[in-house]
Amino acid sequence: MALLHQTVEEITGRIRARSLSSRRAYLARIDHAVRTGPVRGSLACTNLAHAFAAAPTGDKQVLRALRQPNLAIVSSYNDMLSAHQPLAEYPTLIKQAANELGATAQFAGGVPAMCDGVTQGQPGMELSLFSRDTIALATAVALSHNSFDAAVYLGVCDKIVPGLLIGALSFGHLPAVFIPAGPMTSGMSNDEKAKTRQLFAEGKIGRDVLLEAESRSYHSAGTCTFYGTANSNQMLMEVMGLHVPGSAFVNPGTPLRDALTRAAALQALKNTALGEHFTPVGRMIDERSMVNAIVALLATGGSTNHTMHLVAIAHAAGIQINWDDFNGLSAVVPLLARVYPNGKADVNQFHAAGGSAYLIRELLGAGLLHADAQTVTGTLADYASEPWLHEGKLAWRAAAEQSGDTGILRPANEPFEASGGLRLLQGNLGRAVIKVSAVKPEHRVVEAPALVFNDQDEVAAAFKRGELERDFIAVIRFQGPRANGMPELHKLTPPLAVLQGRGFKVALVTDGRMSGASGKVPAAIHVTPEAVCDGPLARVRDGDLIRLDGETGELNVLIDPDEWAARTPDSIDISHAHWGMGRELFDGFRVRSVGAEQGALSILCDLFDIHYTPSSASKTQVEA
Repeated sequence: MALLHQTVEEITGRIRARSLSSRRAYLARIDHAVRTGPVRGSLACTNLAHAFAAAPTGDKQVLRALRQPNLAIVSSYNDMLSAHQPLAEYPTLIKQAANELGATAQFAGGVPAMCDGVTQGQPGMELSLFSRDTIALATAVALSHNSFDAAVYLGVCDKIVPGLLIGALSFGHLPAVFIPAGPMTSGMSNDEKAKTRQLFAEGKIGRDVLLEAESRSYHSAGTCTFYGTANSNQMLMEVMGLHVPGSAFVNPGTPLRDALTRAAALQALKNTALGEHFTPVGRMIDERSMVNAIVALLATGGSTNHTMHLVAIAHAAGIQINWDDFNGLSAVVPLLARVYPNGKADVNQFHAAGGSAYLIRELLGAGLLHADAQTVTGTLADYASEPWLHEGKLAWRAAAEQSGDTGILRPANEPFEASGGLRLLQGNLGRAVIKVSAVKPEHRVVEAPALVFNDQDEVAAAFKRGELERDFIAVIRFQGPRANGMPELHKLTPPLAVLQGRGFKVALVTDGRMSGASGKVPAAIHVTPEAVCDGPLARVRDGDLIRLDGETGELNVLIDPDEWAARTPDSIDISHAHWGMGRELFDGFRVRSVGAEQGALSILCDLFDIHYTPSSASKTQVEA
């Protein structure tokens, strides 16, 4: 195994030192919660009787005997959303696997799962980010019966996996294994889909043609096939060792998928205090795990949402990471994958080219991953192998020696780019992130006048009126967590891409999100502090010259410093974003939310002293 890269080692050490106090306190709490016997043994007889009253007779006898482990199932199943529909059958498989070991499994609880693809551009999108913390809370409620020795977590998509993991880490004394559903089979190519969307934005095709194209793209059970947040989640669960190896991208409804689900249940039982090697998830996930996750995200050009989600997950384990850590690692981590929107391939093609096993093997060989990081199966080396069925039985074999398609997946010594897919931008407009892996080098630097908007619909309307046929940088503000829940702004992608295609220099600067589908237009997103908290974007005016430099990491408005300092920030009425479609129920999340770089958390803030305090004027805005 290669020696650990010096930069990776240094940044890990920096995180460890920064987290010393909070991590120590976290570990003390989970150690206090550990029991060496079945956890349900601590329940009084009345409590225990309630806990197994509805169990089948055989399970009831096992649960009464207090000798075997009991496995919790926490699931994001619903049958509306393609990524979650396959999870319907998993509890039966998990229970059968547990019974074969003489143990039991119970469906502990469900968590909500919403799809950003359904809510894009709709009021419901303003609940999307907060659904992550809601899922963490729902996970805690599911496990609060204190009857379980380990848990398996069934989830896939954007906020679901981060929320489940935050919840799991709050029960860090329990072992945890994550079980995905896998991607749907390939439909219309992502490249063709993007072209169709642009034609619709230009008015060259009708809604019937667009709907047919979208239906051919999203056509069956399973996760969407582009490399957005959902599939970035699955890549990160692999490299953090929370899956059984090679689980991420196996299609649903296949014998291999079912075999992996059963194997995950058995592994969770083996990892209990009553099993072969006790592996509480709060000890397993440490500073090395978090650095490994960042490295994998950078090496694959993964979702920008994880510049918030990984920070929030780390906080839940008492670990403090920030965007400087992402940026420092990005300087030395090569881009090894091109999957849409970073390329034309989908995740099925990525998987066929070698997938996560090949990628992890390459990163380990380059010394860019902590090989000694703990996983549910033991070591990260296990994840440089792929699962298969040998004579009907689940087995693993070493990752392919060579990529099946070097246009999709490359070895570490022949990368697509020498640095990672995400970068930090900073300057007098604040701090932001940019997904450079999807942006061609000739478009990564834009210097142009600002056009200021307060929501994405204003941009779409200006485009239709023909007012954007010029060089400009669109500044979309009052889109942060405290303003309106930080929605994704995907309505912007087609018109801005059209304008870029016409030869104009265009870019986006916003305190909102673009997510894993961030495309070919340069976008400085998650600008912190956000405009509603007196952030710099509230001072930008139409015509201000802005420089966005994705190469040097510069994000500046180019005006006289004295004039800039003297400006009064704009204030707008955002009360319309605080009611309707359930948004009024989430006012506590908005008011408590910290900044994007702090993970946009609305929970855990007091416990880990994570605070972001706006001025009194901004508080008045939020409460208006």
